Parts: sequence; C-alpha cells; structure tokens
Amino acid sequence: MELVMVVMVLQEGKARSCTMAFHERAGDRCIVLFIEFFLQVAIPSVGWCCSFCPYTRMTLPIESVHARQILDSRGRPTVEADVRVRGGHSGRASVPSGASTGSAEAHELRDADPALYGGLSVLKAVGHVNGEMAKALQGQDALDQVALDSTLTRLDGTPQLSRLGANGILAVSIAAARASAAALGQSLFERVQTLAGQPALSMPVPMVNILSGGLHAGRGMDVQDFLAMPATATSVADAIHLVSRVRNAATEEARARGLPTLLADEGGISPGLPSGRDALDMMMRLIERAGLRPGHDIVIAIDVAATALQDPQGGYALRREGRHATSAEMIDMLADWVQHYPVVSIEDGLGEEDWSSWAELTRRVGHQVQLVGDDLFTTHPDRLARGVREQVANGVLVKANQNGTLSGTIALIAQAKSAGYATVVSARSGETEDAFMSDLAVGTGAGQIKIGSLRTSSTVAKYNQLLRIEEACGAPYAGLAALTGRA
Repeated sequence: MELVMVVMVLQEGKARSCTMAFHERAGDRCIVLFIEFFLQVAIPSVGWCCSFCPYTRMTLPIESVHARQILDSRGRPTVEADVRVRGGHSGRASVPSGASTGSAEAHELRDADPALYGGLSVLKAVGHVNGEMAKALQGQDALDQVALDSTLTRLDGTPQLSRLGANGILAVSIAAARASAAALGQSLFERVQTLAGQPALSMPVPMVNILSGGLHAGRGMDVQDFLAMPATATSVADAIHLVSRVRNAATEEARARGLPTLLADEGGISPGLPSGRDALDMMMRLIERAGLRPGHDIVIAIDVAATALQDPQGGYALRREGRHATSAEMIDMLADWVQHYPVVSIEDGLGEEDWSSWAELTRRVGHQVQLVGDDLFTTHPDRLARGVREQVANGVLVKANQNGTLSGTIALIAQAKSAGYATVVSARSGETEDAFMSDLAVGTGAGQIKIGSLRTSSTVAKYNQLLRIEEACGAPYAGLAALTGRA
C-alpha cells in the first residue's frame, strides 16, 4: 500500500508543497522523519527528509531557467545556464566547445553572424533556452533527470539537436542536476553516482597533454597530442604531481633546444617537430629529464585525430612529413610506435568512417594497447553499438557535449562498460571554469579522465576539483587497471 500526501508549509512567507509517498513497510522510520520534516521547515529545501529516507518520493519542481552568453578559454562565446528549483536552490553550468569534431556529434548552435564574434556568437541558443526550454520545463521535476532530458530532446525534435542547439540543452541539463544536488544536500559527484546507479566511486587516472599539434596547435605537428599517464601513482594527488614534473620538463627542454614554448589550446606546448617519432623521442627525454623512468613511472598516450588528416581520396596527409599515407600505412606506423615506445593508449588512430581499417587496427594492436574512439563514436549509442558489433576499438572517449544531455552521457558510459570498453571522460579544446567533468568521471566510475595540461585556469579548475573530491570521499584510485585489458 502507498499513501501519497501533499503537505503545504510556509517558507519565506510563501506556501510551498512537498509530495511524499509513504510505503506501508517504511513503518515508524518514515513517521519519525515526517515529524522531523515539520520541525525543520525553516530549512530552505522543502524535501528535507527525502534525502535520508529511502521510502519517500519527493518532487522538486523547476521554477525558472535562464541562460546567457559567456566566453570559453579561447575567447569564443558559449552558453551558461541557471536552473532554480522550489525551495530556492539553484544550479549553474557552462558548456565547452571542440576544435577537432566528429560529424556525428550533437550540434552546437551558433549565430553565423559575421558581425558578432566572427559568426561564433550563441545568442540564438541562449534565446531558445530563455524561451521554449524555460517554458517547457516550468514545474517539471528536476529530480527526474531522464524525463527532464527527454523533454528537451523531444522539444528539439532533430537527431543531432540542431534546432535548439545541444549547447543550450546540455547547459540546462547539467544545471538542473546541480540544482537537484543542492536541494538534496549532495555533492555533484554524489548526484551523478545516484543517477548512474554506480555502486562505488573511483578516482580516475589522468591523461595529460604534453606536446600538441593538429587542430589544437595550428598544425604545428601532424599528430594532435602526445600525453603522459602516471603509471606508479596511488592517488589523484600523486598522479597530478608526477605528470606536472613531465610538463615542467617539457618547457625546460624546449627552451634549452630553442623550440617554441607557446601553449596550445589544451595547455601542451607545440614544438613543431617534423614527425611522430621525433615527438615520441622527445617524450622519452622529457620523462627522463623529470627524473622518472619511461614505461615504469610514466607511460604515453597518443591522440592522432586522424579524421583531420584525411584527404578527399581517403588517404591521410602527413604534411609535416611531406607524405601521404594509406590506411594500411597508418596502421603500420601506429603498430611500430607501440613496439618501440611505452605507448598504452591511441585515440582516433584512423578516420571516423574508416571502419574496416579500424577493425584491422584493433586486430593488430588491440590486445596490446587501448584503442579509443572519439570522432569514431562521438559519445553516440548507435555508433558505439556498431563498434562493439564489428569489434572496432576497445575504448570510448566520453564528451557530454557530443551527446547533448547528462542522462544520455551517463547511459553511454554504462553501455560501454557493459561491452567491456574502457571509458575516458574528456574535456574539449574550448573549456570554461566549470569542473563538471571531474564529478562525472568520479560519479560514474569511468576510470580515466583527459582534461588537458596543467596550465590555464579552465583546465586546472578540473584537476583542483578532483583533489577536492578525493579529499572528501576517499574513493580508491583506478590507476592503469582502468585501461582496456588491464583490469
């Protein structure tokens, strides 16, 4: 039997309601909490008891939704949204933007007005949030994240959220989760854990940009990023310290050799080296310069971003090397790097539609290293399902703005895990100070996180959030066991 009661109380001079469902089996515990609820009506959250009692059902109606245009780490406009719920709690979220993007990503709506930020302003997306979305979400339960996100995607009505814009939809989706967490007295990572049904939290191992090229650094190198991963760390704090030594060594080495030390979009340096092997040789020297052992203390991850290298004929233009490579030659090159360097992860080693070659790459080296799909999968369940079906790759990069909603992103992580694929929560090249991705990685137990380098406030904010979470919850550190084939 279930008894539903609508309780009207006075808070801040206004009548507010809390709908609670009491199950017969709850017994005296619910009654006690119900009495405590009335004793605590001065607390701003209407459903004070509901965060403690497993037998109550609380609704948390949305009162207002508002968005604005702000700037990301590259000085380009993006969307920030505020969601306020009954009881006075609110949440805020801002969304990132990518440089290397897959064609199947959720659509980032921009104004295309040359007079406003060179066509990059997002006032249309902001207007959709403040208009259609705000009206549709008025009174909707912020605690039901799936229903909230479904409302937004149905309202948009397009496969890639191109009408209203995934940038506005995602900002509202995350802001609502923050508002719910505040109302329940939870941290955001705890709210994510609840939404994901994740039994245990874990602290992710970081991939940290050291050397950059591709679209992140004006094509100073063909390959987009060479990253360091701490192999002997036992905590996030230890991991950050280890990779910071390598990042500092990169600046020192570049200066000593007269190479550029200017920052790329994600905080690595762009030394303009002529080939991938030259970059890998430099990574080895940097690890040693930091007083660490390559392959023992620090291992290497690579983001090829191969889709950006493809030419119209389907080959790959390695312009810095002055040559074109076939898919088979790309596979040979990557296999050679795996054989001769401590490479443990390769992202987007081939183009996003080069599926048959991806399958061959997976057969060649998938048993040795993690093969991560970014442009290949675009955090999309159908593309990931195809990858699993065709035995393509063994890991997925997770970018919430590729998917478009928080609940969709959480579901994608669960889908990947059930298939035995590794999950890497990732930033974009145009970030904000919003550290949501750190909470997402911990709350879902993703195991790995790719934030960017230890430079600029937008990336360091996310490392700092990981440090705070680790201190707060004491969750175990995933380490390299999180990589595919190493669990």
